[in-house]
Amino acid sequence: MVFEALARLGSKAERVLVYPAAWDTQIASLTDRDSQLLVKAREWYGVRLVPVEDIGVTDSPSGKMQEKVQEKGEEERKRKRKNATVTKFIAWKQTRYERVLYLDADVTVLKHLDELFLLPPSAGVAMMRAHWRLPEKRTLASNLILLQPSEQEYKRLMTASRVEDNREAGDTDVKILNRFYGDSAMVLPHQSYGLLTREFRSQDHTQYLGTPLQPWNPEQAFQQASLVHFLDEPFPKPWVMWPHALYGEMHPRCRGEDCRDKDIWVGLYDDFRKRRK
Repeated sequence: MVFEALARLGSKAERVLVYPAAWDTQIASLTDRDSQLLVKAREWYGVRLVPVEDIGVTDSPSGKMQEKVQEKGEEERKRKRKNATVTKFIAWKQTRYERVLYLDADVTVLKHLDELFLLPPSAGVAMMRAHWRLPEKRTLASNLILLQPSEQEYKRLMTASRVEDNREAGDTDVKILNRFYGDSAMVLPHQSYGLLTREFRSQDHTQYLGTPLQPWNPEQAFQQASLVHFLDEPFPKPWVMWPHALYGEMHPRCRGEDCRDKDIWVGLYDDFRKRRK
């Protein structure tokens, strides 16, 4: 999904996908969706595929290898959390590149993002503030990271993740990245790179706009954004089929005759599903 959008929008940057080394690109059957998708990314969108031993296999989107995963409950959650952390940190290992832009998968890319590679090289790491936690907490968000690869930094991050695994950890990668770069990272504008889908459901946009004095304009916010992150708890991610009743409860409400929030929100989910087919 992300690679299709970057190719369609004309991004000039090389595209890289890291995936569990237990997967392969040999399509064994019509139901072998993981291999099909890897080959499609490589052949259709010019993606460089990087198999990685550090990533374990849990429940992949197409279900391959699922039978090999028996952990349940807390053990399974720990494994998924570790995989997410390792996947992000592997970006620092891609030392063939001067810079890498890491993106979470649960986004819709609206613009090519190449301008980020033109930021001053002194910005070793660039991230956004988690604006939804302001002003109580001033933390960085990890759904988009511009970084300078470094084998040494990769080892430092991985060492920290192994220590963190032995604790009661929540978003492990977020904790570690904030500890490492919270005081030094270049802060990217969240109105360009950090728009959340739940913003269109919100009644108070002060955290996003930075002031209670500015009126909320959903069309302007959408046009300004380079990507949108799907975050609508307890609404599931867009690749999950949700009950119709939950959809009716969760979608934004019209404000009188103004249904722009609802139209944009519904459009984002519909567009994601159509492109994923």
